Amino acid sequence: MGSEQMVTVFGAYGHTGLFVVAQLRDRGFVPVLSGRDADKLQELAYESGLEARPASVDDPDALDRALAGAAAVINCAGPFATTAAPVIEAALRAGIPYLDVAAEIEANVDTFTHFADRARAAGAVIVPAMAFYGGLGDLLTTAAMGDWTAADEAHIAYGLNGWHPTAGTRAAGVISRQRRDGRRVRYANGQLEYRHDDPPTMEWPFPAPMGPRAVIGEFTMADVVTVPSHLSIPEVRTYMTVEAARDVLAPDTPTPAPADELGRSAQTFLVDVVVRSGGTERRAVATGQDIYAITAPLVVEAVDRILTGRTRTVGVASAGELFDATDFLRALSPHISVDLRP
Repeated sequence: MGSEQMVTVFGAYGHTGLFVVAQLRDRGFVPVLSGRDADKLQELAYESGLEARPASVDDPDALDRALAGAAAVINCAGPFATTAAPVIEAALRAGIPYLDVAAEIEANVDTFTHFADRARAAGAVIVPAMAFYGGLGDLLTTAAMGDWTAADEAHIAYGLNGWHPTAGTRAAGVISRQRRDGRRVRYANGQLEYRHDDPPTMEWPFPAPMGPRAVIGEFTMADVVTVPSHLSIPEVRTYMTVEAARDVLAPDTPTPAPADELGRSAQTFLVDVVVRSGGTERRAVATGQDIYAITAPLVVEAVDRILTGRTRTVGVASAGELFDATDFLRALSPHISVDLRP
């Protein structure tokens, strides 16, 4: 448990940030509320009784004050193309672990590219995409690999019954489209490829209870950064159910609405991971509720493991490289159901 260690949450008042703050408290940590909007922070501080430390990413001194005395920092404030680097710099100055929940492919690439050497030299831990997208898929892929050291393909299919995006998701999407110049991206032949053609549509054989569903192929998520960062797999493909893809791309889809006492939406998910090597196939499946809410136990479990020394490396690392993937997934059992299938 957290033993009342302080953990700064940058973007604490955002949709995902609120879930993270609640999960930290449930695990015995003391969240320190931070972010760019002082008014929202003060309102949250008043409601929660927690300390608020406003900070802007263009004010290093304020960021240093926000992280002072904290054991770690979790960045929940997108677009991460803007926030990740300044908060990582502050974490390095403070000598504490940094984790974020970025689903932005290019922002995650930037983190690996720009901070890998410095973090390794400093013995620091930096974990990008420790979230539903990027983190969960990487853990499932790593667990499915088992004793394999390489595979030919990894396929990560997202079976969402719908997707009501947050304002942060929409803002991140705008930044990503601008950085890609309107192109789509996929991971093939051991590298990211940017293309102008339309992605394929196909049927994916999701296991029960979902069953076969139409999906957008090469609907590329952060897994194409996290998985190849440590696993020798030249083809990593991600897929999204057609209805969820339509929701997130439509300009008038409403934001998530709470449907239970935990504030989770009614959204359900099934993540189906298949890795193939030669003629052999291995599979891992995870099911749960609300992709934003499940990010909280993912990133808080990661913080707890880092602070208690249950890690395998230092530097910039994805979840599957840093942790024992199977053990980590088992620890999420109150929040998510996982089935590892030979």
